Amino acid sequence: MPGEIVGGRMKKVLIADDAIFMRKVLGDILKKNGYEVVGEASNGREAVEKYLMVKPEFVTMDVTMPGMDGLEALQVIKKIDKNCKVIMVSAMGQEAVIMDCIRAGAKGFIVKPFSEGDVLEQVKKLSFL
Repeated sequence: MPGEIVGGRMKKVLIADDAIFMRKVLGDILKKNGYEVVGEASNGREAVEKYLMVKPEFVTMDVTMPGMDGLEALQVIKKIDKNCKVIMVSAMGQEAVIMDCIRAGAKGFIVKPFSEGDVLEQVKKLSFL
């Protein structure tokens, strides 16, 4: 439900993608639907650092980023917080990549190009209790 408040506040999200345009598109979709973007990262290492600083309820993580990629960042974040919720985002829709991400602990996968509905469908699969 747009604007839904959980525990007295909006759901916080960290967006990690090396493309500024993609961070903006995802951010706009999420903000429009009641989520608070509490941080952005342009690579995996930055995503891990920001995760520790902003403590989001969930993360959208691009798979292909310079330096530390999204899969590596997911693995590091899972070691830090086994309960983290990460949705992977990638133009690579190959089944092997999706399976690697799911095995590493991703809670969902969005394939680029995506629609607002694609993003919200994955976010709604996360359980916020």
